[in-house]
Amino acid sequence: MTESPNANRIVFIGAGNMASAIFGGMLESGYPADAIVATSRSQEKRDAIGQRYGIRAMQDNLAAVEEADVVVLAVKPQMMRDLCLSLRDSIQARRPLVISVAAGLDAATLDTWLGGDLALIRCMPNTPSLVGEGASGLYANDRVSAAERQLATELLESVGLVEWVEEEAQIEAVTAISGSGPAYFFLFMESLEAAGIAQGLAPESARRLALQTAFGAAKMARESELAPAELRRRVTSPNGTTERAIHAFEDAGLAEIVSRATHACAERARELSRELGQN
Repeated sequence: MTESPNANRIVFIGAGNMASAIFGGMLESGYPADAIVATSRSQEKRDAIGQRYGIRAMQDNLAAVEEADVVVLAVKPQMMRDLCLSLRDSIQARRPLVISVAAGLDAATLDTWLGGDLALIRCMPNTPSLVGEGASGLYANDRVSAAERQLATELLESVGLVEWVEEEAQIEAVTAISGSGPAYFFLFMESLEAAGIAQGLAPESARRLALQTAFGAAKMARESELAPAELRRRVTSPNGTTERAIHAFEDAGLAEIVSRATHACAERARELSRELGQN
């Protein structure tokens, strides 16, 4: 990544878990600490950020934006309208690249709240970003340059995988697959753990076996050139124990359940976008 003193100055408005994961990942990737600023209303949090990360933590959003090349909006969606309106004049004067990690707010709405005609990127990260294994979907409006897309890619790759979508509506699909996806896998691990306990395993053993199996399967799938469907076929012997379990999942309609769940998630994301845009 870029090194100081020529590094782009990145300002995070909000310093919650996701923002901390991103600037923490940037620092681990070699981004200079003196080019990162985070804002928080909490003195305790500002002190903690400075001590842990060595970056500048400020209370005044307007003062922070005055120095920004990139502004990362990392507050709750319900707070975003008031925040954007308060930043509008400073953003228009500075005209930084704006990256929003807030769910449910489309680029046009954010651009309007910020005064218009801005280079703006929507990002849908997920919680494994907190351990450097995230998956982020990004959408750029037509004012974002190739260099700005590359910069955003570098920032988000510091906490995991980055996938760009060319149509903003696809962000809802990203939300349904990777944004909310960790919870689906946690639910399956929870169910596998409970099944192990029901079949006589000690609770701690059932949990360790379920978690390690999930981790190992994900690692195999990520490192293999084979599709998950082919990996599944290769470990499913005819008339064996795994095949019997797979048939039970299929008979219960697992694929249809996953399809219904992800469609419900995407629809809720669209509902939230409409609700938030009307506020």
